[in-house]
Amino acid sequence: MLTAVYLAAVNLLAFIVFAADKRRALHNEWRIPEKTLLLLALAGGSAGAYLSMRLFRHKTRKPVFAAGIPVMIAVQAALLIAAAVKQRGLP
Repeated sequence: MLTAVYLAAVNLLAFIVFAADKRRALHNEWRIPEKTLLLLALAGGSAGAYLSMRLFRHKTRKPVFAAGIPVMIAVQAALLIAAAVKQRGLP
């Protein structure tokens, strides 16, 4: 349960931060560092980051985001599945 709450919170945060960075880009304001965006995705917020990227068309041309975020989603999904299988005692 705690894992689900953490993942929901970090994905919501990633979504909001990516959206805020897009808004700041449009208004020529101070930007959120790419390192921060990537760390949020790496911390479990990759799905929220990806959804925000697609919805707001933000960071989609940068290879590290366009390729890196989907890879993070795949790795994080595999880790979640492995943890669920281990928790249930399946081989």
